[in-house]
Amino acid sequence: MNMTISLFDSIINTSQDCVFWKDRERRFMGVNRAFLDFYGFDSEDILIGKTDEDMGWHNDPEPYRQDELRVLSGESTYKVQGKCMVQGEERDIVASKRPLYEGDKIVGLVGSFVDITEIVRRQKSRNDQQIMYSVEKLRRVDFWDKVLDDTPLDEILDPLTGVIKRNHMTDFAHYLITRGTPFSLSLLDLDNFKFINDQYGHHSGDLVLKAVTKALAEYTDGYGFVGRYGGDELLLINLKDTDYDACVTFWEDLYTSHSVFRRDVEVEGGNAFVTGTCGSASCPADSKNLTKLFSMIDKTLYIGKRRGRNCFIVYDAQKHQDVEIKELAKRHMSTDMIYLRETMENAKDPVDGLACTMPLLKEMLHVKDLHYIDEQGVLRTVLDKSLQEDASDAGNSLHEAFHICHSVYDIREESPAFAASLQKQGISSFIAAKTRHMPDRSGYLICASRRRHRLWQESECAFLIYLAMLTDYCAQ
Repeated sequence: MNMTISLFDSIINTSQDCVFWKDRERRFMGVNRAFLDFYGFDSEDILIGKTDEDMGWHNDPEPYRQDELRVLSGESTYKVQGKCMVQGEERDIVASKRPLYEGDKIVGLVGSFVDITEIVRRQKSRNDQQIMYSVEKLRRVDFWDKVLDDTPLDEILDPLTGVIKRNHMTDFAHYLITRGTPFSLSLLDLDNFKFINDQYGHHSGDLVLKAVTKALAEYTDGYGFVGRYGGDELLLINLKDTDYDACVTFWEDLYTSHSVFRRDVEVEGGNAFVTGTCGSASCPADSKNLTKLFSMIDKTLYIGKRRGRNCFIVYDAQKHQDVEIKELAKRHMSTDMIYLRETMENAKDPVDGLACTMPLLKEMLHVKDLHYIDEQGVLRTVLDKSLQEDASDAGNSLHEAFHICHSVYDIREESPAFAASLQKQGISSFIAAKTRHMPDRSGYLICASRRRHRLWQESECAFLIYLAMLTDYCAQ
């Protein structure tokens, strides 16, 4: 008998499963070493004679009580998944229980369980993971087929977005160059991504990244490969649209489709309107050297950001080869402001001054012309003297000294005539700064864009406000 008890103790205390046994009142009579270690107990004395409810192991103990009552009535359970509290943390377990007999009489129950918390978490992580390129899809391309012979898929794909990691994308680009395969290379940057993280939280930022990469991969399915270059920057290799005209058409179609950019993405706490800026170049049309290609797309991306973001720039040697990013970046706004002031002071009237500064204004504000509303409520432009459109109700929407309108649709109810005049010219968004003392032309200076939801930069807003102040000063 003593040998039997000793053997029983040895078996249950060397088992890695947590084992316990209870009486007919569901009170603990004993547990093994694994059970004590799981809950962090030094001795079983702390729980002998107590129930699960006494120990407070379940947020809702009733389902577990009913489960054990069924076992005490003669049923057995096997691998039932549940949860329990361990030192303040909820853990996932799988438990099995059966009646404990003395002759034909049920005198209690015996059970065991294992902790599957990490397994559940890994499974949930896999379920939540976005995978945009399957093994089957990648093996259709010789390069990826060879990579997959030595590299598992999860080492090729970015764990958050499910698109291809940066190093594999650059290796693919090198491969295409050596094989003489034409392609276009594009770098995309999500606009104001930091604002999304700050406004909605980093988890929402992850949701936006996943939504954009998924949409872009689906949009280019069959001819393009999307990679995560780093942070909120994405890389696209396009095997179909490989020259300047084709690239322009591709990006025009993508930006107007609203399936990748210029759309709302549902996040925690609201909807984030997502736009992006893109720089693009082609091989071999622009260069057969990957370093030079990256230099070109860096340059075009920078130009796109200076133009107000929410746009694409395809490399054109005639336009861009002599552009130096360092030169663009180091030119201070104060230099332009001094030039503006001197030019306006020497002009015969404010409108003449604005006309003289238009070459600079076109570059700084990225517009073809500058609109203004005169004191009669007529919408005019600085360069096109013939334009005269009704803006008599503009003041219904432009209440403040400075106003940002992301979409003309937002002002149609309050200012239908003004909105209609803007839409007639294809204007979708604008910023407006109030002028107060401009003789015969008092009202607003308006910097307008054909792009809906153009993201106006702080420097552009400050520039227009300063310009409105200069018109007031010069009119005195």
